[in-house]
Amino acid sequence: MGNIKIKLYDDTPLHRDNFLKLVSDNFYDSLLFHRVIKDFMVQTGDPTSKNAAPGARLGASDPNYTIPAEIIYPRHYNKYGALAAARTGDQINPERRSSGSQFYIVTGRKFTADQLRQMESQMLQRKLQTCFQKLTRDNMERIRELQVAKDSIGLENLRQELIRQTEESVSQQPLPDNIIRDYTTLGGAPHLDDQYTVFGEVLEGMDVIEKIQNAATDSSDRPLEDIRILSTKILCGKPMHK
Repeated sequence: MGNIKIKLYDDTPLHRDNFLKLVSDNFYDSLLFHRVIKDFMVQTGDPTSKNAAPGARLGASDPNYTIPAEIIYPRHYNKYGALAAARTGDQINPERRSSGSQFYIVTGRKFTADQLRQMESQMLQRKLQTCFQKLTRDNMERIRELQVAKDSIGLENLRQELIRQTEESVSQQPLPDNIIRDYTTLGGAPHLDDQYTVFGEVLEGMDVIEKIQNAATDSSDRPLEDIRILSTKILCGKPMHK
């Protein structure tokens, strides 16, 4: 369908170096865009997709390793053209570690300022809940001790302390102007912000991504006709390690 040129961010070095290594090893060559959702994103990087039978469900495989999260929000966010790492959900992956190879490129849609404000409120509540849950896990031994002792007052005091720590830890700053501008004029997927590692962006070839996102798909969001990465190459820079 055409060429896509992407830029990798230097402030997400683990993802940058991993991606460069995979490209230099020709890992992505012949892999399919196995998950395509119009007005949302296109996804690739499943190594089993290279020789996948028509209609086979894809998306569960990677190189058998994950990458520590490098979520740098609000500097990097899921704007139109953002390159980000796929991952498993919070329930089994609370550290939000990234897949070793699967990534997505955002197409998304445009939002109004009012919609963004509503999503901002929802995002804040999600961040508060995630922080509180982490603090609860970190204090589980103390919680069990209080439960065994049937110390309801101690449990409530601890709960209030964890609420206080949560509120102090979670930033409640409003959305920066550049994020509002991008989501209202270019579009994107703001509901993914602060949850996935965004480690690059498309410099050229969003017209190609648009063609991919418009492909007909089956019930698993796999294109009915295979859309394959023919080859990848590094235009500048080099892997930091092998």
